[in-house]
Amino acid sequence: MNKLLNSLLLFTFFLLALLLFPQSLSFAADAPFTGPNNWGATGLMETPTARVLENGKFRVGVGYIDPYLYYYGAVSPLQGLEIDGHITEILGVPTTGQGWQNYGNYKDKYVGLKYQFLREGKYWPALALGIMDPQGTRLYGGQYLVASKQIFPFDFTIGLGNGRFGKVPLPASSETIKVELFQNPRQWWNDAQLFGGIEFHPAPWLSFMVEYNPIKYEAQTQDPAQAKYFKNAVPSKINVGMRYKPFDWAQLDVSYQRGNQFGANLALCFNLDNQLIPIFDMPYKEQEQYRTDPLADRISRGLYLSGFRDIGVKISGSEIWVQAANVRYFYNMKAMGVLLKVLDQLLPPDIRQIHVVLTERGIPMIGFSTLRDDLHAFETEVFKVPDFLSLSELQTNVYSTLDAKILHRRYFDYGIKPEFQTFLNDPSGFFKGRAGAAAWVSLEPWKGANFSAGAEAYAWNDISSSVGPLPNAVRSDIVRYLEKDAALTNLMFEQILKTKYEIYGKVAAGLLEIEYAGLDAEMATTLLGGRILAGVGGSLVKKRDPDNPFKLTNNDWDDNYKTAFFNTRVNFQALEMYVDVKAGRFLAGDKGARVTVTKSFLNGVQLAAWYSFTDTSIFTDPYNNGYHDKGISLSIPLRLFLGRDSRTLYTYSISPWTRDVAQDIGHRTALFDFIGRNTNRFVQKDSPMIR
Repeated sequence: MNKLLNSLLLFTFFLLALLLFPQSLSFAADAPFTGPNNWGATGLMETPTARVLENGKFRVGVGYIDPYLYYYGAVSPLQGLEIDGHITEILGVPTTGQGWQNYGNYKDKYVGLKYQFLREGKYWPALALGIMDPQGTRLYGGQYLVASKQIFPFDFTIGLGNGRFGKVPLPASSETIKVELFQNPRQWWNDAQLFGGIEFHPAPWLSFMVEYNPIKYEAQTQDPAQAKYFKNAVPSKINVGMRYKPFDWAQLDVSYQRGNQFGANLALCFNLDNQLIPIFDMPYKEQEQYRTDPLADRISRGLYLSGFRDIGVKISGSEIWVQAANVRYFYNMKAMGVLLKVLDQLLPPDIRQIHVVLTERGIPMIGFSTLRDDLHAFETEVFKVPDFLSLSELQTNVYSTLDAKILHRRYFDYGIKPEFQTFLNDPSGFFKGRAGAAAWVSLEPWKGANFSAGAEAYAWNDISSSVGPLPNAVRSDIVRYLEKDAALTNLMFEQILKTKYEIYGKVAAGLLEIEYAGLDAEMATTLLGGRILAGVGGSLVKKRDPDNPFKLTNNDWDDNYKTAFFNTRVNFQALEMYVDVKAGRFLAGDKGARVTVTKSFLNGVQLAAWYSFTDTSIFTDPYNNGYHDKGISLSIPLRLFLGRDSRTLYTYSISPWTRDVAQDIGHRTALFDFIGRNTNRFVQKDSPMIR
């Protein structure tokens, strides 16, 4: 009865607040009430609110409320959508079982999302739907509907949720996605309980919170913490806390929860659309002594010093043709803007028409034509970017290279970068990894050709596993390769072709990646102005010997591995997203599809997630049979940290390594990515960067 009264009082207070202060109602953004709750989702302490992170923002942090320690991250890839994930460590509750003796405290992985399907208006609250951990153990799973209304400096929240917030815990779902709110609404309603609270924000750096937390800890019998810490109901359902925000990107919460525990929460928040360090590339300024040289030499010198190679210049009457390869700038339209700025500085008045082609490995990718007067008007800011582009011609259906002498030819390329890889959640220890450096060298002897070699070495490497590879392993034996302190990662030849109608082809042979060697081929084309990419690809490979970089193993399953795919990419330009579908035969012979959704941000960061649907009946072990491969990856350009432009990219992925379902080989050059940077979608996306 007391619990019901508490819920009714909270709901009544919420309604009274809306009725008593109608003059204060107005359209409001979610900020500044977008702090994280204990486990990283936007909320108060234990409960969520209808607020979500601002589009493009992400946060990482750690929350503590005994006996739980949360390591979390959250991101908002689209307006109104927030995706969060965390690892819950239960202090003082060790993981038990054969082989798990050195693992430490029990840990549970969690992924959830919240969608704000109604933004707050003048007379209505923000409404959001949350789905907590819909697949797997579902120890802390559930679904909720929640409303939040801001009457500044107050924010009022009330919600209804099942599972973790409900009367009984939810059963595990294994590989099945379960959402009772949609699949069994009656069950959801019968199990759901009310929750809510208030946040008071008197100053930009300070806020106070109070919430009603309905969690029946003593009834959450699937929670490993219940038997030791929650044999009886907690003393209080009311939690109180304070938030301190010393910087825009940092926040510290302290709280008193359950009537007997102090909690703390530290979060760091960043914007994926912003540069961490502003990029500044020194513009080219021609020195006086070169101004009497031939025009072609002057242009070649200016472009070379501005970050271009393979430069060709041809002048005929009042027209000029310029060809160059971008080797410095992450975005090709940024490179185009730099090139045009150099031309505007150097071209004499008698040049009336300008034609530019950007190449990649000697292959023409983007053509741009404009009038000299229009270019000068643009560089002097008479024209804005849309005006200039509307008067110019930008195209990707360019196929021939310039018939002119090519200067500053780039035959060799090399690089070195730090490497950090993690190996998580092995029974022999939760956190393992390695840190070192990776280096590569490449040769481009002719158009589209590339010979490359790569190696890596690690000063710290404690990767090992107490779990052996599964039968007929194609990727679950990767630990045999990762535990080596040094490795030859690739030694291969690659040829890319571009034909008319924007049809591309690629063939690669050699040591293709750390685990496989053989042949890899692919064809692709663009449709609807680059909005759709379509193609086919496949590989025939053998496994490499982890103990000998130049030897292949001879006792593999069927002695070789084959893949064959039909590939599709759909670009959603307005959302800065694309969806890849890879359908066909995967390495282990399972047939099906893998869907990958990638979100791009303005600074070059890309966030991707994938999920597979394949016929796993060929697997005899219980781990692969019925499994869906899944994971997330984050690609970060090095330019974010340099203060200057760079094409180097880091990619960090998290995916279960103990599975062999829906696996493909690693591709040094993915043809869709090679094309995608130069299709009309990316040209339009990057157009504001032309300056």
